[in-house]
This record gives sequence, C-alpha cells and structure tokens, in this order.
Amino acid sequence: MGGLSRRGVLTAGAAAFTASTASTTEAQTTRPTRERPFRAATRAERPSRPNILFIFADDLGWADLSCYGAPEIRTPHLDTLAGQGLRFTHGYAASAVCSPTRLALYTGRYPGRLKAGLLEPIPGPGAGVGLPVAHPTLASLLKQAGYATAMFGKWHCGYLPDYGPVKSGWDTFFGNLGGAVDYFSKISGSGETDLYEGEVRTESLEYYTRTVSERAAAFIRANSGGPWLLNLNYTAPHWPWEGPGDRAVSDDLTRRITEGQEEGQILAHNDGGSLSTYRMMVEAMDAGIGQVLKALADSGQQDDTLVIFSSDNGGERWSYLWPLTGSKGQLNEGGIRVPAIVRWPAGIGGNQVSDVPVVTQDWTATILEAAGVEPHAEYPLDGHSLIPYLLDGAQAPTRDLFWRMRRSGALRRGKWKYLRVLPQQEGQATQQLLYDVTADPRERANRAAHEEELVARLSAAWDAIEAELEDYPPQGGDRPGRSG
Repeated sequence: MGGLSRRGVLTAGAAAFTASTASTTEAQTTRPTRERPFRAATRAERPSRPNILFIFADDLGWADLSCYGAPEIRTPHLDTLAGQGLRFTHGYAASAVCSPTRLALYTGRYPGRLKAGLLEPIPGPGAGVGLPVAHPTLASLLKQAGYATAMFGKWHCGYLPDYGPVKSGWDTFFGNLGGAVDYFSKISGSGETDLYEGEVRTESLEYYTRTVSERAAAFIRANSGGPWLLNLNYTAPHWPWEGPGDRAVSDDLTRRITEGQEEGQILAHNDGGSLSTYRMMVEAMDAGIGQVLKALADSGQQDDTLVIFSSDNGGERWSYLWPLTGSKGQLNEGGIRVPAIVRWPAGIGGNQVSDVPVVTQDWTATILEAAGVEPHAEYPLDGHSLIPYLLDGAQAPTRDLFWRMRRSGALRRGKWKYLRVLPQQEGQATQQLLYDVTADPRERANRAAHEEELVARLSAAWDAIEAELEDYPPQGGDRPGRSG
C-alpha cells in the first residue's frame, strides 16, 4: 500500500470502522454466557499450518475487558472471541513493561537473553540496541516455512537504521517504531513523526487504532490463500489519553511537543485523561478487532486461523485491575497478569476457560508447533508449546514461570509465587515474599515465614535461571541479585 498523505482521509477505513462499531449490539447478544472448564477435543488428526493472527493490546489491564469483569467497559467482539474459544485466567506477560515482552514474543526466549531486553523499555533511537537482525524470530522462522508475514502497529524493539520489523522477518510493516505516538498526529515525545510504511517515514492524521485495524483487515482480505502471520500491535490503550473524538486534545499535545514544552513528558499526558476516555479507547480497539475478525470470517479463513489476544503488560493509570494489586512496571500480579484469549475453530472448542498459567514466550512455542516449524537449534526456546494440552488432551506443561527486572524478580511454581524486591534505601534488606496467588491474587498474605524451605527452593530456582541471562549494566547496584 502507498504512503498516507497528512491531509488524506481514509474514508473506506472510517466507514468500515463505523460499521464495525454499529455491530456491537449483535456481538453482545451472541456471546455465550456460561463457560466450561477446558477440555481438549482430541480429534483424530491435528489441524496443520493455520494462519496466525496475534493481537497485542498495549498496557491493557487484567480486568479491562467485559469477559474479565470490567464493570463499565464493553468489549463485545473480544467477548465473542473468548466465547468461540478459550479464555485463560492466569495469562502472564513476560515483563511488566513493553519492550521486553515484545522481545519475548518475537524470540520465544527470556527478555534478559538480549541486551535490549535489559532496557525497561527501550527509551528512544539513542539507545543503540534492539532485536539483533541475525536473531531468528517468529516471523523469520515462519517466513522460511512459506508464510507471508506482516505487522501493523507498534514495534518498540529497536530503531532504524539498525533494527526494525522488515529486518527481522516481516515482509510488510506499517506502524510506529517507538513506545508511544499521538493517536492523530503520530508525533512521538521527541517531536518527530513516528509512522513508517516499511522503512520509509509516512504520515496520517486518522485515529491510529482505526488505521491499523483497517490495514490488518485489508491484509487478510488480500491473502485469502494463506498461510500467513499477522502481528496486529495496537498502541491502545497506552497514553496519550485520546479517544476517537479527541482530535482537539491531540492538537494541543502536538502543539506543546513541537514548541518544546517539558521535553519528553508531554506525551505521557499526566495532566489529562479520564475513566470515560479510557473506556472509549478500549472500546475503539474492540471495535477495530471486530472489523478484523469480520474480514477473517468473510474471507472464509476463520476456521483455519489461530487467533491469540493478549497484552504486553499490566494496566496503569486508568485500568481496572481488581482483584489484583500492583500495575505496569511492577511484578505484582497487576503488572504482569493479563487477558489471554485463544480461538482456533479447527482445533479448539468454544466457550471454555482454563486456569493454567501461561506466559508470552509460550505463545511463540505454541505458534511454531501449530505451524509445524522447528525453532532454531542455536536459539532454544524458553517458552513451552501448549499444543499437546490444547489439541491432544495432554497435561499442561509443568515448569516455573520466571520474571526479572532491574529492581525485582519473581518466580511462579504451581500455586506459589515467589517475589524478590530490592531495598529502596541503603542498609535495608532485600524482601523475599511468598504468595498463594490462586487463593490470594491480591498478594496480601505473605507466607514466607511459614514456608522457609519452599522460599529457599524457589529462590535457588530463580538464581539458576538468572545466572544464564545478560547482566544489567551498573546503575547504583540496583539489580535483583542472587539470594546468597
């Protein structure tokens, strides 16, 4: 597709988005009202080589969807997706911030295996790091197996000229390279337009959520022969706090950024937003997803497409996270537990729910096995494929889930979650906490003093994984460190 003019209006996209929004009532009425515990269909033969649609929300909180308990936000299309497939109640992001989780999805490995994964998140073009071009990715592996590959929306895994989606296996890219852009002007916090067609900067004044939805729907319609991988990476509901009707807000923020006011801080929009605006942003994303799923159904590819929806980390300022505590940037449940929905009509029955813990890099392993593609031998995956569980009725993978950030670490084993938090002031001790997050998702009852041997085992397990990862660069000694 050609570049978008700053003055151009995507009339077709706007019309399709409006039509998608108008279908909300119908979608609400088709959502199943009662879920059953997951049970694999155990068909005689596994379906093979599905199309892959992976949808990432940005900073979406655990309970920001109707089907996860949002009291005000209405997400009929995602609710319908869950009703037609499987909803996970213990889905996790690989990190509590953006870039590391995206690196985990694209590589299938712990973020800390790459220097770029140590940045929480990658701050800007001056960082000089990103997803190495030589590293195999989900896209490059599927591309080698004959898949068409595309990404629409947010990348945030390194900047041109050294890094970018086209360099890492995606044939088609339209989106932003950085962490956030204004939804209308596409200006970044640095004052430059951050919107690219391939590797060429382009312009658009249309609402970004609408634009990437239309692009994704058009890709699906144009690739009805399959197979394909489509990464649809919304910036919603990340700040700035702008709904589809908030062009005046965009104009004000864009003016302030271009005038150089409070450099680097304006786009964070700490002086704006509201619960109502946030609701509109999430609901606009849901409407866009409805548009994409309609294109999938209309093209006759729905049954043979594996759709996965998740978020890159937990919610922040306006999110609804009940009953979890913590938020984006923290390894409490609110910072890393996220919605996770899977639909694959050819292989998975609908209206189901699972409490199996799953994490971002598991989706990489799952997608590769579903497509019949082997991971690169020199870059073994840290994720575990869920295909035997989903399709064959096997037990879910038994393993530890691991997280590491500069000032904290966590490990989940079964119902137990071990949390290590560095002291805020010199002379204070490192906290070692233990929670049964199945019974205590708010992480209020610290059981560490009652389970000292278990804490020691989990701490040692955390240390063993941490020892394999890249070291954080020195910064006042603030790294989680080994327990010894």
